[in-house]
Amino acid sequence: MPGYDVAAFRARFPALDRGYAHFDGPGGSQVPADVGRAVADTLTAPIANRGRITPAERFSDDVVVGAREAMADLLGADPRGVVFGRSMTALTVDLARTLAAAWGPGDEVVVTRLDHDANIRPWVLAAERAGATVRWVDFDPTTTELTADDVAAQLSDRTRLVAVTGASNLVGTRPPVPEIAARVHAAGALLVVDGVHLTAHAAVDVPALGADVFLCSPYKFLGPHCGVLAADPAWLETLHPDKLLPSTDAVPERFELGTLPYELLAGTTAAVDVLASLGPDTGSRRDRLVAGMAAVEAHEDRLRARIETGLSWIPGAEVLSRAAHRTPTLLVRVPGGERRAHEALAERGVFAPAGSFYALEASRRLGLGDDGALRLGLAPYSDDEDVDRLLDALATITGGS
Repeated sequence: MPGYDVAAFRARFPALDRGYAHFDGPGGSQVPADVGRAVADTLTAPIANRGRITPAERFSDDVVVGAREAMADLLGADPRGVVFGRSMTALTVDLARTLAAAWGPGDEVVVTRLDHDANIRPWVLAAERAGATVRWVDFDPTTTELTADDVAAQLSDRTRLVAVTGASNLVGTRPPVPEIAARVHAAGALLVVDGVHLTAHAAVDVPALGADVFLCSPYKFLGPHCGVLAADPAWLETLHPDKLLPSTDAVPERFELGTLPYELLAGTTAAVDVLASLGPDTGSRRDRLVAGMAAVEAHEDRLRARIETGLSWIPGAEVLSRAAHRTPTLLVRVPGGERRAHEALAERGVFAPAGSFYALEASRRLGLGDDGALRLGLAPYSDDEDVDRLLDALATITGGS
């Protein structure tokens, strides 16, 4: 597309030099050299526990502050409310444990069958332990849509929290989160949004979404393996998680157990800067990120349309991702079986895995049991040659050519 130089962007990823076509981005993206250098440079620099006395202390402190500011720019959030953790799952489990301390019999928690289990099971387990009731929101398996009305049907004056995905990691569906937030807040409940899959494919504005808590994972958007939680710092001040006695009670640090992985935070900042570089050369980093992610979304949507057209020519291929508003992630059934296709594609250097990818409830709702199907996920570095290789390989494997 005009203005999006995918060839120049691909040159920043050492892994792409191996010649593989990656459609496995929803499970974790490839990493630019800039991110790898940031991680290595931080690990090998003079570093110490955070402080402002020695250069080593100041360096680590600057890394943490810089990473909070970078993630705040990416999400349109307040850096004072950005919490880092080992993973999105770990952060959600910790948050559920903290919030559930105030729940009891008669309280209700709402989860959806569209979500990754990381935004389901922590809430289910916490509710069960507190004696609270769990209410489930189904989605339409024919259209793979989940609406605000679907969520509203499960709300009551006893609802304490609703957990919903910003985008399904299995089928790509993007529920109308702002509409859902309005219904949830009208019921007096909190909204927790799993933004792991959404953040990799679209510009995010947490206040505009209406999310009280937004979680994501940098390794899905070109960064290292860690998790991020963003919330209003004033709200975080009202929560009191379990923590060690000597550790600070300041927000957001009171939620970050132990010493932070400074090198991963430096890599996170580098990943955000890489995404910002896809926008114009002028303006704030936030402005450049919004423009850059809009370019990513347009690029990926164009390639997704090419894949869908190509799949329509393969007899017996069925695309299960059907929502009107979705990410460039396609769940597909193909003749001969999806796991066989996964293996056959891998033999041809095309990486597209098969499974349910921890979206177990969604897979079951689609009638796929626990096995799922073939997932084709695009990323900012995907190009037309990748798509050609995928479609040619699938046609050969399924006998469609």
